Amino acid sequence: MELKDKLISSFLAFEEACDVDSDIHNLRCEAIKEFETMGFPSKKQEAWKYTSLNSVLKYDYSVFPKKEDAIEYRDIKKYLIHDIDTYNLIFIDGIFSSHLSQTTHDKIDVCLMSSAMAKPKYKGIIDQYFNKIVSKENGFNSLNTAFAREGAFIHIPKNIAANKPVQIINFATGNESALMIQPRNLIVVEENAQIQIIERHQSLTDHPVLTNSVTEIFAAKRATVDYYKIQNDRPSASLIDNTFIDQKDDSNCSMHTFSFGGKLTRNNLNFYQRGEHIDSTLKGITIIEDKQHVDHNTLVHHIFPNCESHQDYKGIFAEKSTGVFNGKIVVEKEAQKINAFQSNNNILLDDSATINSKPQLEIFADDVKCSHGCTIGQLDEDSLFYLRSRGIPLKEAKALLMYAFANNVLESVKIPEIKKRITHQIALKLGVSLGFDL
Repeated sequence: MELKDKLISSFLAFEEACDVDSDIHNLRCEAIKEFETMGFPSKKQEAWKYTSLNSVLKYDYSVFPKKEDAIEYRDIKKYLIHDIDTYNLIFIDGIFSSHLSQTTHDKIDVCLMSSAMAKPKYKGIIDQYFNKIVSKENGFNSLNTAFAREGAFIHIPKNIAANKPVQIINFATGNESALMIQPRNLIVVEENAQIQIIERHQSLTDHPVLTNSVTEIFAAKRATVDYYKIQNDRPSASLIDNTFIDQKDDSNCSMHTFSFGGKLTRNNLNFYQRGEHIDSTLKGITIIEDKQHVDHNTLVHHIFPNCESHQDYKGIFAEKSTGVFNGKIVVEKEAQKINAFQSNNNILLDDSATINSKPQLEIFADDVKCSHGCTIGQLDEDSLFYLRSRGIPLKEAKALLMYAFANNVLESVKIPEIKKRITHQIALKLGVSLGFDL
């Protein structure tokens, strides 16, 4: 049985096991019909032209894990940003792990989607926000909605700044020969509120894992959302990450994506600016090797005037790895006085590495500042010669140049411990000791 047919046939059993109200039930039924019509994306679609899913969809994934594996803190500590105090939402094979997590309802809500869907006190928020900005152009989104049950539910009320960051981490243990996980996150940050979030998907096994994640983020007037995605999974794990961000007047949202590992990673990142004086930041560093594949597909939709957006993606590709950047900026006719910047710069370390870059601008306004640029090249030989003439070995000289190449993305990271962790990870990927911390 093909994976699509298996998922459709599994839906009825999934629905019978869920205790949700009729609105959610109807939403799920509509979503599975959409998935049945659309199926999985293929290279025939322009947005997936450079990313084939054949190697990912060939496995017979288990949709429901048979049992919860017992994992101790010592088994996962290295994957956490453990040197700062955080709220932790830990999921094991798609199931919430209460003994590894720390939730709260003290002034803010950091808890589970399953609880929010089931409890009447959250019905107003679910009805207002759940599945309201998710695109239906992608079969993965409809599939996730159909099976939406578990994930993070974060609600920051008006005028409240979360007192510490939130970590959302999904682990796969390998109990199943192949496992498909579908986390669903809803994050609502009300007027003049603030939150920092760190997200990671991590396999603890060499068994095939496919994660189909959907996250909706709503930032009200003057809200601040600072979000970090750390992607450094095993070569057997693949991730389809769909994130949608809705911003209102004077809000500031930033998304940093660090892609260092995994078999196939597809990041669909969508910003919708629904107000004036909005600032959106999208930055990323990709360093991959072997036959790894990372695809960044971004959209910033400027709907109102007097807003800004900044995109800066750096890629370093070795061996037979493949990178894709498809960045799109849309400026509506009413969105005057827009300042939109987009940059994608890449280094190919080997002749067999590949990067497909496609910056796009669709501008219908006439009083805007919009720029986009793309570079693809190798390390500068003159710079290498200069460093080597100062006594720096070739390997370390290359590493310093590559670190400097990616460093401006790190400059906007607001959590020092994440900056330090990413700096260390870059050094590991480059195979050197940089000899300094930031």
